[in-house]
Amino acid sequence: MRILPVLCALLLLMLQGVTGLSPGRASAEDCERRGGFCSHRSCPPGIGRVGLCSEQEYCCRMRWYP
Repeated sequence: MRILPVLCALLLLMLQGVTGLSPGRASAEDCERRGGFCSHRSCPPGIGRVGLCSEQEYCCRMRWYP
């Protein structure tokens, strides 16, 4: 019975870490911090999609080739 609280705490820590790694929803501010901009439906040609701003907007950023 002593292991039950430890397992619950471990489960909560694992779930908390998973939410930080998910690519889920972001905001326009997050996109701008990453050096991108929000575009409706698709990114212009030559510009890569790096995330989401909302359900209908993508975060787009120039592709840099070394």
